[in-house]
Amino acid sequence: MKRFTALLLAAALVASCGSPRPAAGPAAEPTSAPPAGVSVSLAQWRSDEPVHVLEIAVTNSSDTPVYFSDVQLVTASFKTLPPQRADALLRRTPRTDLRIPYGEANCSTKGLPELSPATVVAHIRTGTEELRRVLFPVPHPDPLLTRLLRDECSAFLVKQAADIEFGPTWTEQDKAMRGSLVLTRKGEGTVAVQDVGGTTHYIVTPAVRKRPLAVLEAGARQVELPVALTPGRCDPHAFAEAKKAFQFPVRATLDGGEERVVIVVPPKPLQERLTAYALRTCGLGG
Repeated sequence: MKRFTALLLAAALVASCGSPRPAAGPAAEPTSAPPAGVSVSLAQWRSDEPVHVLEIAVTNSSDTPVYFSDVQLVTASFKTLPPQRADALLRRTPRTDLRIPYGEANCSTKGLPELSPATVVAHIRTGTEELRRVLFPVPHPDPLLTRLLRDECSAFLVKQAADIEFGPTWTEQDKAMRGSLVLTRKGEGTVAVQDVGGTTHYIVTPAVRKRPLAVLEAGARQVELPVALTPGRCDPHAFAEAKKAFQFPVRATLDGGEERVVIVVPPKPLQERLTAYALRTCGLGG
């Protein structure tokens, strides 16, 4: 009887304690402040805009070499990507760029978000010491991140209401490639195209002369905007260094609000047709 009572008492004690606590996870990796004389800023070359890449610009004003094993941009405004390998030994230098991709902007359907503070996280070695994790605060608000967030989330807002794409039919006529941009209903709201910009290679001439150029009314499913494309530059250097030849900026408004820029890229087969047309028109084709 005493043994049975003891077992009941033990069971009651276990029940009163609830579920056992989960085992503690590994401790967070310790971080430290940047070494003296080493600072970072953010930059972006024009050729890196279309591929979602930026540069961590590192300055080392000290006489001690600093080795960067990897770097990572961390901010609530953009999705965090894994650390990117750098493998760079930086002696005294006014600026050395470490090129890394950055994540998509964290946008909201309620409007343009405010930029959150950013940090560059890096594993570095100063002189002969061991690798350590260092946090480099980015001065807030950073102008580059402000622009990238604004541009990406502006396009996001328009894209919630409608897709803007190159139409399927393009023909060469009167030394121009003629086709259309197509707005197709996706969500709610009236989308109006105010302007279509050209690129380093192509001039865009809309068939409509008045503003807005095209309007997808709230109840409409689709609308087309006829346009003509002609070569903007015919020198061989321009073709060889084409970085943004097919990044067409379309300025659009949503429900009469401020203009937003949506970058529209033609599909690969149409890009090839446009390139062949431009080379032929410029007298550079084989």
